[in-house]
Amino acid sequence: MQPIKVAIIGVGNCASSLVQGVAHYRQNNSKQGLIHDVIGGYGAGDVDFVLGVDVDERKVGKDISEAIFEQPNNTAVFMADVPKTGVKVIMGKVLDGVAPHMTELGEKGFILSHEHEADKAAIVQAIRDSGAEVLVNFLPVGSQDATEFYMECALEAGVGVVNCMPVFIASRPEWEARFREAGLPIVGDDVKAQLGATIVHRVLSSLFGARGVNVDRTYQLNTGGNTDFMNMLDRQRLGSKKESKTEAVQSMLAQRLADENIHVGPSDYVPWQKDNKLCFLRMEGNLWGNVPMNLELRLSVEDSPNSAAVVMDAIRCTKVALDRGDGGALIGPSAYFCKHPPQQFNDDLAAQMVEEYIADTALAAE
Repeated sequence: MQPIKVAIIGVGNCASSLVQGVAHYRQNNSKQGLIHDVIGGYGAGDVDFVLGVDVDERKVGKDISEAIFEQPNNTAVFMADVPKTGVKVIMGKVLDGVAPHMTELGEKGFILSHEHEADKAAIVQAIRDSGAEVLVNFLPVGSQDATEFYMECALEAGVGVVNCMPVFIASRPEWEARFREAGLPIVGDDVKAQLGATIVHRVLSSLFGARGVNVDRTYQLNTGGNTDFMNMLDRQRLGSKKESKTEAVQSMLAQRLADENIHVGPSDYVPWQKDNKLCFLRMEGNLWGNVPMNLELRLSVEDSPNSAAVVMDAIRCTKVALDRGDGGALIGPSAYFCKHPPQQFNDDLAAQMVEEYIADTALAAE
């Protein structure tokens, strides 16, 4: 089978982990670390990165295989020898894709390229010329205008989308309808990690309900030292992120909590943590006879590799949707892979829906 041709918007830490991973699984016949080994006939190494778009001068003009290791990226390097792609990162359009404070932090922040910003026509043409089939949105939190700009480009260029960021596209009826009418699939919004804070919080919330324990209060505090946490120092950019993460937990509780009794969201930026993310989670509830109990959990993960397995599955589901002619939001994959899908389901049911979708794809291929 021909590799899936993928365009990346935002060549940051998440892109670095994804590109490194594809090189790793191409060179190593291993299932280790994968949610699904094969989806619709496509393995984890069956991806070609045919377009990269960024606005940082340290990345623009460089081969994708080199740009993923440029500052301010600081994720784990687990595949240092990534083969050249032959594809250079092109200049995108800034809009609100870079928070103002991020350009004031020198080498640790963004250094905007002096090349002319691309307009819509240039991006659409670049997508078409690359032969991309799936566009992956890795823009920073709070990039509302920039995300909508690239979604317009995707629709005009005729590519499927994996929206990894908490700007609501797949979960907004007006946007979802446009993808459906165009016959283009989309998975979104706001990707869950493979084993991250949100998925753990959701599973524990379901467990409490299943065991008859009422939840009175809960919080999830996260710290990290990557550009995602640096970007979120601007609290005005956090509206959709907090909504996405909070609703992902609320939807799993037996009874929704009042706003003052639930706090789910970023806490602080700690530079020396780099791409390591720490989650401090607490749940307070009541057992038999209204006797109180509480649970505290500390989770430490490398943030960007933790998302890559999920994004890889989302890319492959989007590709098989294209192969089948399915348009609009992919309900099962979006529910399983994302925090803010068009429809929330518990994770066991969402996983089953993904398996059924994959099986249907396999039957269609026969």
